[in-house]
Amino acid sequence: MGIPDRPSSVVTGAGSGLGRALCVQLAKRGARIVVSDVNEAAARETAALLPNAETHVFACDVSKRDEVDAMARFAAERLGDVDFVANNAGVAVSGDVGTIPDADWQWIVGVNLWGVIYGCEAFLPAMKRRGHGHILNVASLAGIANAARMGPYNVTKAGVIALSETMHGELRGSGVGVSVLCPSFFPTNIIKSAKGGAPGETAFAQKLMQRSPHSAEDIARIALDACKKGDLHILPHVEGRWFWRMRRLLPQRSLELAISLQRRASKRSA
Repeated sequence: MGIPDRPSSVVTGAGSGLGRALCVQLAKRGARIVVSDVNEAAARETAALLPNAETHVFACDVSKRDEVDAMARFAAERLGDVDFVANNAGVAVSGDVGTIPDADWQWIVGVNLWGVIYGCEAFLPAMKRRGHGHILNVASLAGIANAARMGPYNVTKAGVIALSETMHGELRGSGVGVSVLCPSFFPTNIIKSAKGGAPGETAFAQKLMQRSPHSAEDIARIALDACKKGDLHILPHVEGRWFWRMRRLLPQRSLELAISLQRRASKRSA
């Protein structure tokens, strides 16, 4: 388990943010990389930042199984055995449950949850046959904290955590590892494509991102180091680790605290 030196790697959502940072960090480790994003031009921009690495660009909508399967075949043709897969592509939707259009639910579940499921199912069989490989599923602290008005995002990220923990048990002894990354706020471009956010909520989320002590590059480095060690849960932020422990010891109290903090923050940003 864990990531070997110079890993043959696939990264989805690699056109910006954490996906791009993961590619940069992987390149520093001598990786050969399939740089994948639904936006091919953005993926090519990422590849251009890695002139000393072997990169292969593949446009992929991870919500479509046939495209993810095609990406896996492409990776096998270009890289041979794939050592590491980062299921990173993600989008955001906010709003009160009962007011969010079905189309927005379908969109976020397709990308954030089905995209991760398809990515795991496309690459796991070959990894298990070889007896080595590692998958990083990108979730969020949102999948633990369950903040109000973030139902679609919370649901999909909680699903990614549950999927990863399930795989951890199933893969025991196989030589294949899985990690789930649960960061809180850090600078990314996810808000640009987000749906449903009120102006005040969007401004406040952007403010929290900019105040984060960690950059996308920091999160990528922490995540890859943890994968190399074979860690299952990766919580790079101090507040994330604190809330994780509180959620398990005092589940109802932790939810009440999250609601209280969110309301105070909303009033300050109004």
